[in-house]
Amino acid sequence: VILAGIISLVINGGPKLSIDFKGGTLVSVQYTEDMDITTVRTAMGNVNIDGQSFDFSREEIKHFGGPSAILIRVPHIEGAPQNFAQKIVDHLYSAFPEKVPESKTDFILGKGTVSPKIGSELSGKAVMAIISALGLILLYISIRFEFIFALGAIAALVHDVLITLGLFSLLGYEISLPIIAAFLTIVGYSLNDTIVIFDRIRENAKTSKREAYHGVVNRSINDSLSRTVVTSLTTFVVIFILWLFGG
Repeated sequence: VILAGIISLVINGGPKLSIDFKGGTLVSVQYTEDMDITTVRTAMGNVNIDGQSFDFSREEIKHFGGPSAILIRVPHIEGAPQNFAQKIVDHLYSAFPEKVPESKTDFILGKGTVSPKIGSELSGKAVMAIISALGLILLYISIRFEFIFALGAIAALVHDVLITLGLFSLLGYEISLPIIAAFLTIVGYSLNDTIVIFDRIRENAKTSKREAYHGVVNRSINDSLSRTVVTSLTTFVVIFILWLFGG
């Protein structure tokens, strides 16, 4: 998975970034009836904004939480008119007058614009957050255990993040700010299990001095395996419920 992910990242020129990092406009609206994506794309093929004609039919257009809600992502456009997001909302509202709620407030689920400069700053801060987290983890484990243990922990953490990042690249998913938070959460859970195993290795090494070190490591992993499985399953149940009811 890691190798396939790395190949995908190289071919695609890196991970697919959301407008949080690239800059752009995001609009999500709610119709009163189910909407066909192809029909929406056709309607977005000729959008007139302040006398300028835009073709958004090839941009990201998809359902959002249900078949009657539509989400549109548009990359940053130089010289875009003011209130660009609102103008897109107005076009979507007027394009299907028979399928919109009476109040435009009920029609708009969300809208926003991120400039490339802000996106670049957020990208830099996200990278610094991950590097800082790994650096502090290296320091903590070096103090708590040994430096060689810290290197092993960092390798394990990078391994876990690379698997997730590779899957995102293979499946074409975007990296956004919430995803960065998810990566840090993965690092936290992985570190928690790693420290438990390291602690068990240290305890078993003291009581089994005649046993080969690799045997101590294997036994320590087996001793803590049930705890790791139970913790992971408990977390999975919570996440599944959030996904099921929260979308």
